[in-house]
Amino acid sequence: MEIKQSTCNYCSIGCNLDFYVEDNEIKKIIPTKGYPVNDGFSCIKGLNLDKQGTKYAIQKLPLIRNNNGDMEQISWDEAFKTFSNKIKSIQEKYGKESTAYLSTGQITVEEMALLGHIGRIHMGMFGDGNTRLCMASAAVAHKQSFGFDAPPYTLKDLELSDTIIFFGANPIVAHPILWSHVRKNKDAKIIVIDPRESETAKNADIWVDIKPRADIILCYTIANVLIEKGWIDDEYIENYSEGFEGFKNHVKKYTLENVEKEAGISKERVLELAEIIHNGKKVSFWWTIGINQGYQAVRTIQSIINLAVMTGNIGREGTGANSITGQSNAMGSRLYSNTTSLYAGRNYANPVDRKEVADILGIDEDIIPKEPTIPYNEIIDRINDGEIKMLWVVATNPRHSWTNNKEFEEAIKKLEFFVVQDLYSDTDSAKVCDLFLPCVPSLKKQGTQINTERRISAVVPVIEKEDGELTDYDIFLGIGKALGIESLEKWKTPQDAFELMKKCSKGMPCDITGINYEELVGSKGIQWPFREGDKLESNERRLFEDNRYFTSNGKVKFIYEDVAENPHKQATPEFPYILNTGRATVGQWHTQTRTREIGLVNMATMKDAYVLINPELGKELELKEGEKVIIASVNGQESKFDIKFSDTIKKNHIYAPLHYIETNNLTESVFDTYSKEPSYKFAAVNIKKIER
Repeated sequence: MEIKQSTCNYCSIGCNLDFYVEDNEIKKIIPTKGYPVNDGFSCIKGLNLDKQGTKYAIQKLPLIRNNNGDMEQISWDEAFKTFSNKIKSIQEKYGKESTAYLSTGQITVEEMALLGHIGRIHMGMFGDGNTRLCMASAAVAHKQSFGFDAPPYTLKDLELSDTIIFFGANPIVAHPILWSHVRKNKDAKIIVIDPRESETAKNADIWVDIKPRADIILCYTIANVLIEKGWIDDEYIENYSEGFEGFKNHVKKYTLENVEKEAGISKERVLELAEIIHNGKKVSFWWTIGINQGYQAVRTIQSIINLAVMTGNIGREGTGANSITGQSNAMGSRLYSNTTSLYAGRNYANPVDRKEVADILGIDEDIIPKEPTIPYNEIIDRINDGEIKMLWVVATNPRHSWTNNKEFEEAIKKLEFFVVQDLYSDTDSAKVCDLFLPCVPSLKKQGTQINTERRISAVVPVIEKEDGELTDYDIFLGIGKALGIESLEKWKTPQDAFELMKKCSKGMPCDITGINYEELVGSKGIQWPFREGDKLESNERRLFEDNRYFTSNGKVKFIYEDVAENPHKQATPEFPYILNTGRATVGQWHTQTRTREIGLVNMATMKDAYVLINPELGKELELKEGEKVIIASVNGQESKFDIKFSDTIKKNHIYAPLHYIETNNLTESVFDTYSKEPSYKFAAVNIKKIER
């Protein structure tokens, strides 16, 4: 029996697992002992990776919609030829910018890079990723404050902090292996800031019961208190930051007298939090989707970063302003997918970057776009406006996951050609496509992923592909060849793609020129940067230990602005409740296309969409647990849900798991100003009883 070590492709933690394989069949899965991320542990999703694609991914060859509206099977050659002919004819008729693709944080670095090479560079398509839905706000905040999209921490810091503060994060459910690092820390004070008493809040020392979207007010108020009391690191501020005086003046208006009205937090609690931060020697601040998915998310994140910087809690073990990434390879998508930035975080508008990338790829510099893609929301808007005529969706399910998702349904109807490339042919998006391209699960792929702490690890083919099966990389190559792209000679294999990305990374903050692709297999992974000639003295490395940032002057920037007026339609007598969304259980993942294949998950989760409401509200509305109701939203849509009572929800709030298509039927098309990430966490709704 052969043992193959590979990386889980669900969440951003990037657990490594040992697959015991015999006769091309996985006999058992054991979490890799000694791997720094998970060290012999895994959640139920990783332990059941062998189920992925076994029950519902039955389609091995492409499907095309015929004149009768039915899907019929065709060969790969026919599919590639159809794709090529369609995109060429549409671009010839309407221009290159009439085509776009939406990618994912769930495929390998090499696949993302090849898609960017074909779609963005050679075909001139717009192309964004579903990391826009979860991590764009963090990426933009990092770039503006640090000078580069650079999460500075290692997961080990959770074990070394004496004070751990979570904003809008529920790692017990969303990142259970990250929480295992917290559990190893027996001495830390754990604080959770969340409108809902989540599972993590229940296990914290302090739950800060904040109003939705008021985190920025709380952070500015804490900053004001810290400054007034002199509880700041003047030396660090003076030597390694810029813009503090302006920030100091800015936060003066956020006073203890106003904080309870604005944020729902008593002034005594704010003073307590400020004192805890002051007394901590190693304070770490953590946030994830609960912060990222907001209408003022970038500035909220920077209000957290500012707290870490002004107290000197950055660049040291157990400290940091630390973004917890969502998807398995979202960090790879952000840096190497060639969408919002040129490869390795380079700048499309920089002629030096464009020339170096062109030379590495062996292409004419003039065909590289001179600016980043338009964002996800603008792609959808342009489809609805009739400007984009073809859309190619890769390993994501926007009919389900896009905010205000009926908007995406309407967009599909206006396309001349809609392509979905996925493991499953029955996703909500695949069901309505014109061409379906089936790919294999990660168990049959080769490549790399980059996890939440910048750790690059190997994805190896645990089992072999069957006849006719293709990886996403194979499909991209097939499409590229059908399009007649000559530069694909440099992209023959995933390893070729990795070597190209290494060259593109030289001299960049995410430099990986010192990584040997083959030696990643069976290793403990390597955090970037790892430059040519570097020695791997430790498997746990954090950024900014030298107090140097990636800005032009090497200093971290204090960035701030006034609290924005909430652009969401507010609660009214017609829509008196606030809808919040998020994960439900450890076993569920996104739109449940993969986790539905895990029997234990199905047994432990509800089949039908449901909402959590406070028992007092249920009594007031004369509702019974399990009863079906209609939730109506200010966006004009309604969805049917089962009722579940929970005292973790405030009386005027409703919580809906994101795993059901009914949920994003109710969310609004509201976006952060800078990141264009959807504000999923707030919508005014009402509850309607179903008449019998």
